[in-house]
Amino acid sequence: QVQLVESGGGLVQPGGSLRLSCAASGFTFSIYAMSWYRQAPGKERELVATIAWSGSSTNYADSVKGRFTISRDNAKNTVYLQMNSLKPEDTAVYYCYTPYCAVRICGYWGQGTQVTVSS
Repeated sequence: QVQLVESGGGLVQPGGSLRLSCAASGFTFSIYAMSWYRQAPGKERELVATIAWSGSSTNYADSVKGRFTISRDNAKNTVYLQMNSLKPEDTAVYYCYTPYCAVRICGYWGQGTQVTVSS
């Protein structure tokens, strides 16, 4: 079955960095775009970044442009989110997402990893 397992979250001071990883299995990872979303307490889940299947194209939310970088390693079935210059408003649960469709289900989420930016 499809599994997306995020890791790398934690507590970091403002201005610090974290690298999130999402290990995928159960589908052909290398032919699907992948995305990172986040959800802060009391807010809706929002799209943070997307990367094309080949890694040749990326898109970012305005709030993270220039600070976050999405990348992927198709040999390892893993997508990454490098987060630099972190701000308190980046505090959220970060989720990995694939638009892969199985027989009756389209779109799968990981369990999420908590990122807390605080001094």
